Amino acid sequence: MGIISFIGFTVLVAFYAWWKTRGTNEKSADGYFLGGRSLGAVTIAGSLLLTNLSAEQIVGLNGQAFSEGVLVMAWETLAAIAMIVTAIWLLPSYMKGGITTIPEYVEKRFDHQTKAILTILFLSGYVIVILPSVLYSGSLAFSTMFDIPGMLGISQEASIWLSVWTIGLIGMVYAIFGGLKAVAVSDLVNAVGLLIGGILIPIFGLIVIGNGSVAEGLNTLWVSNPDKFIAAGEADASIPFGTIFTGMMLVQMFYWGTNQAILQRVFGAKSLKDGQKGMILAALVKFLIPIIVVLPGIIAWHIFDGELENPDQAYPSLVKEVLPASLVGFFAAVLFGAILSSFNSLLNSSATLFGFDLYKQYFKKDASEEQIVKAGKIFGIILGILGMLVAPLIANAPDGLFAWLQEANGCYSIPILTVVVIGFFTKRVPAIAAKIGVVSGVVLYSISQFIIKPMMVSNVLKDAAANGVTDEKTLSLLEAEAYPHFLHVMAILFVLNISIMLIIGKLYPRDADYVQKITDDVNITPWKYAMITGAAITILVISTYLIF
Repeated sequence: MGIISFIGFTVLVAFYAWWKTRGTNEKSADGYFLGGRSLGAVTIAGSLLLTNLSAEQIVGLNGQAFSEGVLVMAWETLAAIAMIVTAIWLLPSYMKGGITTIPEYVEKRFDHQTKAILTILFLSGYVIVILPSVLYSGSLAFSTMFDIPGMLGISQEASIWLSVWTIGLIGMVYAIFGGLKAVAVSDLVNAVGLLIGGILIPIFGLIVIGNGSVAEGLNTLWVSNPDKFIAAGEADASIPFGTIFTGMMLVQMFYWGTNQAILQRVFGAKSLKDGQKGMILAALVKFLIPIIVVLPGIIAWHIFDGELENPDQAYPSLVKEVLPASLVGFFAAVLFGAILSSFNSLLNSSATLFGFDLYKQYFKKDASEEQIVKAGKIFGIILGILGMLVAPLIANAPDGLFAWLQEANGCYSIPILTVVVIGFFTKRVPAIAAKIGVVSGVVLYSISQFIIKPMMVSNVLKDAAANGVTDEKTLSLLEAEAYPHFLHVMAILFVLNISIMLIIGKLYPRDADYVQKITDDVNITPWKYAMITGAAITILVISTYLIF
């Protein structure tokens, strides 16, 4: 029954996506990459949420909540503030220029070489970090929920490989042949299903804990695990309290304000008003997201007495334990849709970045729109295959999937954010400053996190061992204090790179102020309620965070 409902729902979503997009001209660049600039606010909101809320979020963040508790909700609750900032201040500037990609925005402000550097950074981050993480986390979820190793008589590793390639190949068909509109429409359906199914998991979990009562289950969970409901992380936590005022907000601003995979949905809006409405609606729904990506991890901790071989198995193990068999197929189909959404979105964005920002610039300057679309599709296929090859290799991430993903993202997120911020707020900083800022950001962060940090941590742990220190909590604190948290490092390097670019701008300024050209391609009338709704959501989010 579960398999039948899984296949049925998946086919239904695919058919609906085809039906809604059959009239879109996907041979044109706007049609394929931006859905013909025809997306409404609700479709944008659904696609934003499902692009963000995939298996690496649901599995990875619940895995961290299993280990650490509610403090990891900062990744979700504080994101709403970044979404509001993007909708009200950054989005009008982006859409006035009628851009298709963030590197295109950077090109107009600086030059095409800076655009190429940013495009390569985006693409390398997608193929090395994000695509593999989406595929691996989704494969881990399905392997655990359906006990694929036991069902097929294969090893866990073989099960992961099989799931990765199955998900990847189906996702490539969606993304490469369907274009953005097919991805966005299917996202909307799956987003509704994921919100419903995602809320059902903690409800059923609380019913199990409370012997049939959700309220009693919540009370028992709260009373029995008080340490799991403290939002202020200690020094050795994945999110020490101080980091929410430094690198945390920078990561959020990169993801929601400059990340091509996210913003491409908004660039496909009918108008600026629709884009702002869609992003602010998505920010409002973020208020509910910790119920889906944090609470189940704490429930799993209680039900399994904190004993799972891998924290990243907390969510799929909980689903398998508490969800009625009749709903497993539906939930699996919705989760499958969420995985496909993120994978599809990344492939579609990669195809867009390559087609617009590299192929036309460096491979065929006179390429027609149809040729750009074809080149983007071919590149998307190549990138998808590379992602599938890398995905199973991250199974041994030392600090959990989500923590590893966030730290690795710093290699390209802060350099990109730095360049966009300087381009947005200044008029005279030259292109050479942007190039130096990007290169220094990548190099300094990589040296910091992957050379200096391991050396310093290793020395501290050696000294501890020589002094006979064996207590795990003490060793964890010593390790955390040996080197600044990666979010603090991001903030330090952000300030440093901004300073470098401003100094270069002072010494070697442009000959004249940069003036943005305004396009007629998009209606740029803003939504008149954007500021007041944004302020209300910000207050709501901060209040919710402060409760804990």
